[in-house]
Formats: sequence, structure tokens, C-alpha cells
Amino acid sequence: MNEEIQNLVNQLNAASDAYYNGREELMTDYEWDAAFDKLKKLEEETGIVLADSPTQNVSADDVAGQKEEHEFPALSLAKTKKVADLANWAEGRPIWLSWKLDGLTLVATYDNGKLTKVVTRGNGHIGTNITRLAPAIDGILPTIKYKGHLVIRGEAVISYPDFEQFNMESEEEYANPRNLASGSLTLKDINEVKERHLRWIPFTLVYVEEEIISWGERMAWLEHQGFKSVDRECIEQPNEMNIQSVINLWTERVTGEQTSQSSDSSHKIVRFPYPVDGLVITYDDTAYAATGSVTGHHATRAGYAFKWQDESAETELDHVEWSCAASTISPVAVFLPVELEGTTVKRASLSNISECERLGIGDKGTKIAVIKANKIIPKVINVIERIGIFHIPETCPVCHSATEVVESEVSGTRTLHCTNSHCPAKQLKKFGRFVSKEGMNIDGLSEQTVQKFINLGWVCEYADFFHLKDHAPELRTMEGFGNKSVSNLLTAIEKARNVEARRLVFALNIPLVGQDVCNRLLSAYPLEELIKTATESISDDVFSTIAGIGPEKSASFVRWMKDEDNHAMLHNLLLELNISQQSSTPTGSSCQGLTFVVTGDVHHYKNRNELKTYIESQGGKVTGSVSKSTNFLINNDVESTSGKNQKAKELSIPIISEDEFIARFTLSNTENKDKKEENNEPSLF
Repeated sequence: MNEEIQNLVNQLNAASDAYYNGREELMTDYEWDAAFDKLKKLEEETGIVLADSPTQNVSADDVAGQKEEHEFPALSLAKTKKVADLANWAEGRPIWLSWKLDGLTLVATYDNGKLTKVVTRGNGHIGTNITRLAPAIDGILPTIKYKGHLVIRGEAVISYPDFEQFNMESEEEYANPRNLASGSLTLKDINEVKERHLRWIPFTLVYVEEEIISWGERMAWLEHQGFKSVDRECIEQPNEMNIQSVINLWTERVTGEQTSQSSDSSHKIVRFPYPVDGLVITYDDTAYAATGSVTGHHATRAGYAFKWQDESAETELDHVEWSCAASTISPVAVFLPVELEGTTVKRASLSNISECERLGIGDKGTKIAVIKANKIIPKVINVIERIGIFHIPETCPVCHSATEVVESEVSGTRTLHCTNSHCPAKQLKKFGRFVSKEGMNIDGLSEQTVQKFINLGWVCEYADFFHLKDHAPELRTMEGFGNKSVSNLLTAIEKARNVEARRLVFALNIPLVGQDVCNRLLSAYPLEELIKTATESISDDVFSTIAGIGPEKSASFVRWMKDEDNHAMLHNLLLELNISQQSSTPTGSSCQGLTFVVTGDVHHYKNRNELKTYIESQGGKVTGSVSKSTNFLINNDVESTSGKNQKAKELSIPIISEDEFIARFTLSNTENKDKKEENNEPSLF
């Protein structure tokens, strides 16, 4: 037996096991792909193929729970990094290109219009029944219009913003959204799963009793049922040039950078928020696709996966910077600048101590290889030559209190923590949330700027931001500041004194208290009463009966409010602010009983949230997707061919502009103005 083959099989299987089950990462995708390609080449050269080789088996999750055999086996796709391979595979037949989402595959089954089970992919033949978690995963509908037997395969993913927010608030740091998503499905508490903000995106209709041959029509049919299916694009004539052109445009959506010469430089590219590790092509003709054979664990005509060729660069480590977040001190590699994917990169997160030790990170001068994982996130993939040793700081780099290494019972990941709960630098991420657009909305304050203020001793608690004017003379002499920028900053701070209660509570960065929790708490209590109830309550679960709160979130809010330091800090902050709170009780009835969906830009309102607030104040409801229960879709581009417009037309739901909405559902200008002044509501005009 070839020893090298056995070693590669063992390494790849161990890495896959960790990858699919939310444990500490054993190798990067880049390393795994390289090792897999090497194994495949050795197998071809020697003719030795081991029974447990990853070239012959589908990588499996091992989510605990009741095992269940799949009605339709979920085989993996053949992969390539060459566009020519895709063109050859297509054979000139119309194909669809879609995202290869980087999450966990879940199979949902419906009967008689109801969800009957959700099963993980497992090994492709047997998965784990996680139906109990379905209510915690956005996108898995409990009921649909169709009454027959239906099987859908989709991917459970976590967006980059939600991933970053979770890492900021969590006790341990996850390497990537995929790892967080995987770990989420091992949780027993459904409320904990909800906090991860998983979204399930269907990517194929496996079985339906109706005869729908076209893959594109099958996906459109799913959307007619209310599902938000994977983004896709049809290529009628799939030659190499046409496929490459489409791939270029989709790559721009991943990177946020224009790569194709045909792109309009004035057009703003909106980066796709969910992690993807490539693209998938499928035949539009599903009957033809089903005629393929199975080679190893690939169905030859089921689809083909395209993975970007990661661009790597070698550089030298300058130092490891330790960055304090809400609960952890995370290592960041700072290295000599390199060009990757058209951008200059000089920093990359090392996630945690375990990852540093796995890579073999050393001291200054250590030669490392760097990529932008999935075209976005800078990542150290290899240590080429280690110089010196890896130092774990024994004291916090800012407050100089002792540090401690904590090993997760779930993943085994080792992370570094500051033992001083009131370390200013440890609060940096919290300060960042405080000044953020969603929080106090103090324009012009970055984390880097806040860090400077902390180091200068100007900011130790939230109220200190409202005393920065005392340091205006010194500010104007600082690098990066001038009279105009200082004036703008101080103006923004003064503006922030007038704040809505929901923004204030969110800005406090209370663990487990996100925007939704803030809204729910303040719908039940005025702010003053909310604080008083929390501080005087004997029981931590005093808010647990509020819909969507539960005992854990209630306890977290109460404990935070009862903490003496937090209470004093909040007292000082409240002295600086003018707080408004909109009543949760409708103040009018012009939208009573109606459900709206708002999409696109608005012109009369400040933003869509202000429009939503007005609708709710008039007894209406605003949802995120068009369904048969929707009464009106508000879109200033009435003739748009967007998915929401198309769905509205399919369901015969009126599409109205903002002007039409104002004409039909608001009071007269005079009445409206008087009413809003009386009730302190946002004005439309």
C-alpha cells in the first residue's frame, strides 16, 4: 500500500469530519483542495483507491440525533477550476449557473401542504432528522400551497455581517460562517439556534408530483410556493467565452470589485452577503440530466461545480497583533503588504490560539502564504519558514490585567481572554456598536478613531463621547484631523443626543440583545419602566413571557441592568440624552389590517425603516417577502423586473409607487403635520 496515499486519506477525512461538524478547523479549503487534487493524481497513477478515500465517498456531517435514510441520495458534484471543463460538460445544451453556497445542505420534505421533516445531508444516503430546529431557520416554510409530495434540497448559511456580529458577542471565535453554521445545528436549545440567524436557501427541487422538466421552471415554481431560491442565470449557448463572461460578472458580486471590461464603472456592485465557495452549473433539461451515470460518488450529469483558483502570495510576518473584542483577544497577522485579487492586503485574522498553533505561526520574519478565502477574507494558509516562537501574551495588551486561555468544551478551540471585565480595550467592539449607524449613529467615528481616544484616556464609558468637545483643541492637532473634520464630528455627536429608545438599548451592547429583542422589549414597556422593572425584579425571567424573548435573553438583560458598574454607566449616559419612544399602539388607522412589502429606494421618507414605522403606526404590517397575504408592494420602480415585482404580478398584488402610497394611505399635508407633531412621529414632508 502506498503510505503517502494512506496519509492523505487520513488527513482529508479528519479535516472533513471537523469541517462538517463545527469543530476546530484542521486545514483551510485551499489546503484541502490541494491535498485532494494530489490524492486524486496519486490514485490515477498507482491504481490504488482505498475504500474510505474522499474521492469515493461523500463527506459527512455527524449531527447528533435520529438518523434517517434519504428518499433521494444527495451525491456530491464533480469540481473543476477550468472554464473549459464546464463548456465541455455542457455539450452546447442550455445550462443554469447558480451559487455554490458554503453552508450545510438540508433536505426539506412537504406533504399535504405541510413541512413533514428536515434532514441533514449526512453521508448523502443517511442524515440526521433536525425537524425540531426548522422554526429557527429562516426560509424553511412551515406550510405551502402545494398539497402533493415535495422534496427540496437547500443550503443553510449565515451571512458575513451576522457572522461578524456573533463573533463579537460570543465567548469563542469561529473561523468562518460555515463553521458557525455547522456548530449551530448541534445545539439543543432552539432559541440559541435562532440567535445564529441561519437562512435556508433552496438550490434544487429534488421531487414534485407535477411534470416540470425545465430546471429553471422548477426553481420558479418553488418561488411561486413562497421559497426564496438560489440566485441563478441561464446560459442558452454555453461555450467557453459565454460561460467565462457570466462567471466574471458573478465574481464581481462576490468581491464587490469590477473585473470585466464591459462593466459600467458607474454602477455600484452590491456584494453578495452569504459565503460561497464557487458556482454550480446544471442542465435546464432535468430529464437529460437524470440519464447520467454515477462515477465514484458523483452523478455525471447532475451538475458541475466551478471553484475559483485562489491567488496566493508569499510574504513575511511583521508581528501578531492581539485585538480585543467583546469576550476574546484574537490574534491578527500583520505582514509585509501583498497584492491579492486586485487589492493590497497586509492583515489577516488568525482566529484563535488553536489556529496559530496548527499553522505553526512564529515571530517576526516568519515566511507565510496568504490568500483571500472565497475571494473576500484574507487568510494565512501556510507557514513556509518559521522564525522564532509564537508568543501568547500573559497580560492584556491594553489594561495589563492577566489573561487566560480557555478551551471550548464543544469544539476544543483554544481562545485568549482578558480577566478584567471592564478593560477599555476589551470594550472596543462594544464602543463600535454604540457609535454605529444602527446604534447612536455618530457619523465619522471608526473603531480606529475610538481606539485612539481610549488610549488617550478620553473615552472610558459611553457618556464620554458627549464630552469630546472638551478635547477639541487637541483633536485639531492630531494626525488625520483638521478643523472641518473635528467640526463635523462634534456636530454628529450633538445630533446623536436626540435618540430613539430602541437605538439606545441596542447601542448598549447587552449580550443576546439585538435589534429584534430591543423592539420586542420596548413594545411591551416604556424605556424608563423597562429599566426600573429589570433593576428591581427579584426574578431574572421577568421578561421571558414576551414573545421572542424567553428566559435566556430576559436573564441576560436583567443581569446587565443589575450590574452596579453598568447601572452607573447608564445613569451617566442618560444625563446626556434626549430620548424619544414611539408608542407601539397604532396612532391611526389608514393602513389598518393591510400587509405591505417595501422594496427599492424611497424618496419622501428618510429610509425604508421610516416608511415601515409609519405603516405600523397606522395599524398596518410590513413583511420582507411577497406572498398571497400581501396587499400592496411599494416600489418606486413599478415596471421593474425584480423578483418581488414578478411575484406580485403572479399573485395579482397591486404594485404602487411611494407617491401613490402617500396619496392613498396618509392624511392631508396639514393634518399629517399636525398629527405627527402631536404624536412625535417622523414627518413625511
